[in-house]
Amino acid sequence: MPLDQEVKNQIIAHFQRHPQDTGSPEVQVALLTARIKQLEEHLKIHKKDFHSRRGLMKLIGQRRALLEYLKRTDFLRYQSLLQKLGLKK
Repeated sequence: MPLDQEVKNQIIAHFQRHPQDTGSPEVQVALLTARIKQLEEHLKIHKKDFHSRRGLMKLIGQRRALLEYLKRTDFLRYQSLLQKLGLKK
């Protein structure tokens, strides 16, 4: 189940770097994190849903790649994003 449009717009508004920004690494990681949390809740209820579990693993891999890119290019933005999202690294 995809994110609601209003939730998605709130996340984009919170993490965007300028008014038309929808694709910066910060926004992408924030959207992926919201989707990952949603899938984790789904999998707590449906423990045998292996198709969704595979999708979750793909999302985690995408987020990891974006975080590595951000860490390589701008470490301060990387640290602030981890702090805002509450992720451990």
